[in-house]
Amino acid sequence: MVLEMPWHNAEGRTVAELTARPGARVMGEHLHPALHEHFSVLEGDPTAVRDGQRSVLHVGQSAHIDPRVWHDWWNEAEADAVVRVEITPGERVALMIETMFGLAREGHVNARGMPNPLQLALTAHEFSDVIVFRKPPPAVQRPVFGAPTPIATLRGYRATYPSLSRTALAPRPHPTSG
Repeated sequence: MVLEMPWHNAEGRTVAELTARPGARVMGEHLHPALHEHFSVLEGDPTAVRDGQRSVLHVGQSAHIDPRVWHDWWNEAEADAVVRVEITPGERVALMIETMFGLAREGHVNARGMPNPLQLALTAHEFSDVIVFRKPPPAVQRPVFGAPTPIATLRGYRATYPSLSRTALAPRPHPTSG
């Protein structure tokens, strides 16, 4: 759930609270080309990898991820993990989070939390400015994720879904109203 939209704070930060059920992965190993990510554990014991270093985080612990650092987190524990994530700048990633977690909420992901390959390719292609997956290698991602885009579109998939997102249609404050 997105708690704070980037146009409601001076930093342009998105704040979300994400729940990962036992066995769920968040996105797979990835990096953000130009985003700073900070996450804090509110419940559970998620496992995280940051720049190749694996650790289990506990309630009250946090991690900061600089741009271009490979990272991932998932829940190997037997109880839910709840993590507060802050991402700056955050507008595009808020839309991506709402899309991916909305798909999960509606049952459109597998047991590992991943959407089907056509949906994943379309979403990865759309959000390549905010997230780059480690696999397949970044050099082949544009053609690999871009090639199925017409097929995914013809089959009714979209990169984003207004029904899953408050971000796409959210009113923004007028620039002079602060």
